[in-house]
Amino acid sequence: MRKIVAGLFISLDGVVEAPDQWHFPYFNDEMGAAVDATLGTADTMLFGRKTYDSFAGAWPEREAAGDEDAHFAKVLGDVRKIVLSNQKLEFTWRNSEQFEGDFVETVTALKNEPGGTIALSGSVSVVRQLLAAGLLDELHLLVHPIAVRHGMRLFDEGDATIPLKLLSSQTFATGVLNLVYAPDGSSQQGGYEDAKAHLPQPEA
Repeated sequence: MRKIVAGLFISLDGVVEAPDQWHFPYFNDEMGAAVDATLGTADTMLFGRKTYDSFAGAWPEREAAGDEDAHFAKVLGDVRKIVLSNQKLEFTWRNSEQFEGDFVETVTALKNEPGGTIALSGSVSVVRQLLAAGLLDELHLLVHPIAVRHGMRLFDEGDATIPLKLLSSQTFATGVLNLVYAPDGSSQQGGYEDAKAHLPQPEA
């Protein structure tokens, strides 16, 4: 079964909206390598409509311009791009298509197709649905040392908790944390009675 990996720029207070307004001062070679690790090895990308429109409105022009980011723009252009939307869409960016129908059935079928990694960048609504359905395999968070204080957070209000386990962590020179999580299917139990055993005890 194919693996689905989501990568997000996120602030210290959980904001994931409009990272272009606050994350560029922290972008360095380390972050570039982390982004490439998430997107550069994928042969398919999933998008929500808004994120797709943002990408399609910028990256084809950057590829054509031939500047430093042209190679990465070509990688994005060459990859298979699937937009999950209930609205009928028309595409001008190459290798783009639309999947319609039941979300869980559609994504499950995609995971069962032959191929490599399926990646997301942004597309918060899709990431939330994947987490809720148990279809996301890894969540890559680049946590920036800034409190944005306004905008959409990654996790919305809800009744069910989403347990995660940390697979790896790395601290960049800029103070950004590169955290990789996976869903944690184990049942976490415990209360204060369990926790207090780990409090510092007076010396005898």
